Amino acid sequence: MARQVLITGGTRGIGRATAARFVALGDDVLVTGRGPDVAATARQVGARGIRLDLEDPESVGTLRDDLDAVDVVVNNAGGFVGPPPPAGAGLADVAAHWHRGLAVNLVGAVLVVTALEDRLRAGGAVVSVGSIGAEYAGNPYSVAKAALQAWSVGLSERLGPRDVTVNAVAPGYVEGTDLFGGPLDAERRRTLVGRTSLGRPATPEDVAGTVVFLASADARHLTGQTVHVNGGARTTR
Repeated sequence: MARQVLITGGTRGIGRATAARFVALGDDVLVTGRGPDVAATARQVGARGIRLDLEDPESVGTLRDDLDAVDVVVNNAGGFVGPPPPAGAGLADVAAHWHRGLAVNLVGAVLVVTALEDRLRAGGAVVSVGSIGAEYAGNPYSVAKAALQAWSVGLSERLGPRDVTVNAVAPGYVEGTDLFGGPLDAERRRTLVGRTSLGRPATPEDVAGTVVFLASADARHLTGQTVHVNGGARTTR
C-alpha cells in the first residue's frame, strides 16, 4: 500500500528533490508551499500540492482536512528571514526579527506535527531538516535549527511507543537551493566547499536520499538522532 507522505516547503530545492524520491517509490505525496503556484509545481514531480502558511495556526490546522492518516512527515520548510536589524535598532525590531526566525524554522514544524500527531500510523516517521549552522548558532536561523534538532529528540521519546521514528537531517552547504537568496559569491563558496572532505557541495538529491532512508524500513531502529550530511565539513564520533 502506498504511504501517505507530507513534505512542507516541497516545491523547491531539498523539498522538491525529496518529493520526487518518494513519488518514485510509489508513495502518495502531498507538498506544501506559500506560493500560489504550489499545486502546479507539485504536479511536475507527480505530487499533490496545497498552499499553507506555517506561521498561521489556523492554516496549519487545515491539514486535518487533507490527511485522515499520514505515514511520513518531512519538516523541510524554513530559511533565513532577512538581514538582522542594523546596529542601534530598537528592541522591538530585534524581537520581531528573532520571533520570525523561530516561527519559520521551528514553530511551524511543531504545529504541523501537533496537528497530525494522532493521525501518524505505526511504522511511520517524522524527519526534520536542520542545519550544520546549529553547531555554530548565532542567528535566528541557526538557533531555531538547533532547537528543531533538540525538539526531535523529545518527540522521538513520545512517539517511540507508537512505533514512529523521529530524526533530523543536518545538511552543510547545499548548492541548488534558494536559502541564500541567490548564488554565493565565489570566495564564500570556496570557503564552504573547502571545509568539506569531499571537495564539493551537497546537492538537494544528497539530502533527499538521507531523508528517504530515515523513513524507510531499513531505518526502523534509528530514532532520536541528527544525521549530518555535510561532506565532512563537520565530523562526529
